[in-house]
Amino acid sequence: MHIHTRTSFDSLNDPDKVLRAARACGLDHIIITDHNAIDGALQLHEVDPSLVLVGEEVKTREGVDIIGIFLSELIPMNTPARETCKRIRDQGGVVYLPHPFDTSRSGGAPLLSELRDLIDVVEVHNARCMRAAINRQAEDWARAHGKLMGAGSDAHTIAEIGRGYVEMPSFEPDRASFLAALQHGEVTGRTMSSPLCHLFSTYAKLRKKVPL
Repeated sequence: MHIHTRTSFDSLNDPDKVLRAARACGLDHIIITDHNAIDGALQLHEVDPSLVLVGEEVKTREGVDIIGIFLSELIPMNTPARETCKRIRDQGGVVYLPHPFDTSRSGGAPLLSELRDLIDVVEVHNARCMRAAINRQAEDWARAHGKLMGAGSDAHTIAEIGRGYVEMPSFEPDRASFLAALQHGEVTGRTMSSPLCHLFSTYAKLRKKVPL
């Protein structure tokens, strides 16, 4: 539910390699969630519409990340968080809250009370979290507030793909069918990425600033 391509400012993932890696892992669907962009996701969806769902990880005005799933239009960076959620819903999308208690990576914990009525799914396993307790906090909050639970590799490198996933029944590519299926889903992929993966993201940022 959370994969990046080179369209993100901090990833060098080749789109074709993302598709091959996802298929090799046995994933039936992936959600491309580039930072503040949907062009790459839309292009990959055209290449493999049965595999790729279109998402975006939006950096809101408050500085927290919110993911929209099933998007067709870009939600600009610095849009207020509550408005971001409403704009996702207005597109028929799903509001997915990534790594909410990860304070080092723009987690949305400070806005949980404000956004609770608009959050559809909480990411209870993010493979890039440095401590397992961060994911446990997210799961505890989701259970306490009756929220659906998701998982993602947050892959910024090809090797990370498949380190977080949900097993769920088949669904049609729309909000209602997806959420209905996720009610019967189970977070079964809970592999953690090496902390070194964050160094690759730093390298990607520098590489894009100073092309070789």
